[in-house]
Amino acid sequence: MFVSNNFLRLGALSALVGMTLGVWMGANQDFVLRPVHAHINLLGFASMMLFGLFYRAFPAAGRGWLPMAHFVLSVIGFLILMPSLTLMLLQRPLFLPGMIASEFMLVGSMLLFVVIVFMATMKKDEPVAA
Repeated sequence: MFVSNNFLRLGALSALVGMTLGVWMGANQDFVLRPVHAHINLLGFASMMLFGLFYRAFPAAGRGWLPMAHFVLSVIGFLILMPSLTLMLLQRPLFLPGMIASEFMLVGSMLLFVVIVFMATMKKDEPVAA
């Protein structure tokens, strides 16, 4: 439940931050950060909530080091990507190392999630098609 609860909490917080950024952009009529807004909503809200709901539906999949690694990579990658993307869009220097590192982390976290989903949904007695 630790992984599930924390993904759900982070998803809810991301929705709030993403919506707040959207309101701020609209109020100022400055939409330079719309990719950050989109990434917060999709990576933060949608993905994190879906991860949390998956782990809630398959509680056994949320135990062990693999889901913890998935959580850590997802959160760190997300928290590095958002300011790096912001710096890039504002044409500030030093965004590239963070962008590269966070993208590798996020792709790695999705790879772990795919492995976890397949492990959780495989039936042991089901014959494998040749």
